[in-house]
Amino acid sequence: MYQGGKNSKFVTVLAVILGLGLMLAGCGGDDPAVETDPTAGAGGDATETVPPTVTPETPEVPEVEAPDYAELPPSEYGVDDVFFAFDEYDLSDATMSTLTRNARILREADVVVVIEGHCDERGTVEYNLALGEKRAKAVKDYLVSLGVPAANLEITSYGESKPFAQGSSDYAWTQNRRAHFARR
Repeated sequence: MYQGGKNSKFVTVLAVILGLGLMLAGCGGDDPAVETDPTAGAGGDATETVPPTVTPETPEVPEVEAPDYAELPPSEYGVDDVFFAFDEYDLSDATMSTLTRNARILREADVVVVIEGHCDERGTVEYNLALGEKRAKAVKDYLVSLGVPAANLEITSYGESKPFAQGSSDYAWTQNRRAHFARR
């Protein structure tokens, strides 16, 4: 009987290595499928069918042009008016929140806008002109504190002379107590 030896160990190791190699080759992942050409003879020449490589087209992204801020009224590019309480020019929390959003837009737009101070019809003409100016100045000062260049902000007061809402109701008065942003 054969006792084995070095050759026997070598053959065993070689068989294990070949077996592992065959197993790994069979677990090969996403290799293309091998199909047999049905028109080939009995010999069954195997041909490999590889799908063509498809390169996806990059869709054209249209350029988004920035609005022509100088030609549009500020409300067209998101600058909102702010409102005041009766006989007040102090900025409320809601007003400061709106002005913070406005400041981001105005810094980007880099155009000169006019802040118009408006009042409701109650009070004298002189009093309302002064109150409208205080409202416009308070808005300008706050925007400047948020980084909007002072040179880009002009103020004026119309007092009660240009109402936004007609009538002598609480609704009309509320709508008319405002700082309005206009194109220069």
